[in-house]
Amino acid sequence: MYPYIPNTKEDEKRMLEAIGFNDVDELFSDIPKNLRLDGGLDLKPSMSEMEVASYITELSETNSTINDLTCFLGAGAYDHYIPSIIGHILSRSEFYTSYTPYQAEISQGTLQYIFEYQSLICGLTGMDVANASLYDGGTAIAEAAFMASNITRRGEVVISKTVNPQSREVLKTYAHLQGIKVIEVEDEGGVTNLEELKSHVTDKTAAVIVQNPNFFGIIEDIEAIEEIAHSQRRTQFIVSVDPISLGILKTPASQGVDVVVGEGQALGIPLNFGGPYLGFIATTKSNMRRLPGRIVGQTIDVDEKRAFVLTLQAREQHIRREKATSNICSNQGILTLAAAVYLIALGKRGLRQVALQATQKAHYAMNKITESGKYKPLFDKPFFKEFAITSSVGADEINGKLLEEGILGGYSLDEKYPQYENGVLYAVTEKRTKDEIDRLSSVLEGMI
Repeated sequence: MYPYIPNTKEDEKRMLEAIGFNDVDELFSDIPKNLRLDGGLDLKPSMSEMEVASYITELSETNSTINDLTCFLGAGAYDHYIPSIIGHILSRSEFYTSYTPYQAEISQGTLQYIFEYQSLICGLTGMDVANASLYDGGTAIAEAAFMASNITRRGEVVISKTVNPQSREVLKTYAHLQGIKVIEVEDEGGVTNLEELKSHVTDKTAAVIVQNPNFFGIIEDIEAIEEIAHSQRRTQFIVSVDPISLGILKTPASQGVDVVVGEGQALGIPLNFGGPYLGFIATTKSNMRRLPGRIVGQTIDVDEKRAFVLTLQAREQHIRREKATSNICSNQGILTLAAAVYLIALGKRGLRQVALQATQKAHYAMNKITESGKYKPLFDKPFFKEFAITSSVGADEINGKLLEEGILGGYSLDEKYPQYENGVLYAVTEKRTKDEIDRLSSVLEGMI
């Protein structure tokens, strides 16, 4: 059958002649020879579409997914149940775009679901205003840090090492290019070291950033941290949250938080081998004009009907160029819609039930794994749906054995937190059954 890419040698020759070149080497002659590939690519001969489809299918089957494995891995991305209604809504063609809806008159559907999503995030966090269009939890933290720096006109941010390591790396990468100094605070017993935090918060501090529940799954003392953060006038207190946890925990707004950010993957978005995901940010009314991304407002049209528009657009790059609050271009529309449908489908009671089940099952798992004494809790603190365990066996060895048994094990803490040798972070969502947890415990028990 004909090759999948149907350009023949004759086609290539005619195209080169049309632009005045004799061969491909002449076409790329402007590129220095030391930068060009020396030799050909190690690729198979061209294939037909049918052959390519067969090859890709065969290649994909070498991967194991959460449909094949029982997942106890979290560390920022979680195997929550996704209601089937989400897929049905997302597949509708009128929603199937991530482009920014600048033309309000033809974008009412997109604008409405963004408005509803923002309203839901405000209700969840207790904050006054939320935006749309952040890429993931890590970039949400970075954008919040920039926002705090712009508000305070200060060049330092203080972040706890109990914040997701990937998010901290994203923040440092972004901050370096913005000339913002990032100060990291060590943990103490799995939570933010408050004395060290206090020593770093000065009149140069634009923001204090923590995560709650933190990377280890532990509930931080937000009231105490808020007091330290606000000991300096105008310093912004930023908290990254798991949105599912807000089904049972206090709202950040009620704890004096200025900016709430987080990863929205848990809100009806598949793991997708790492993305794309959805970041969110919500803040107080006084910070509204500093928010990055899109903000949708509700108004009345000429027929006095409910209508939606992008509002406060003077913040954005298509108007302010390099002076914009951020340079976010894509709208993350499909993921925003998924999160909105998820929250609406579950409602307050449903979200609380998901959070309660995850918490109860996580505590059952921790007790079950540690009851023999072969495995011990790494920390003795209240936790949500994740907990850390340590033992005499290395994390890689444990996870290798679990994988042989069809179980996707926990996150190894050794690389990012070398002080917690052999530490493994397990996540338990509402999807995990008692039998699955008991089997995990049984396999672990047989290894020592």
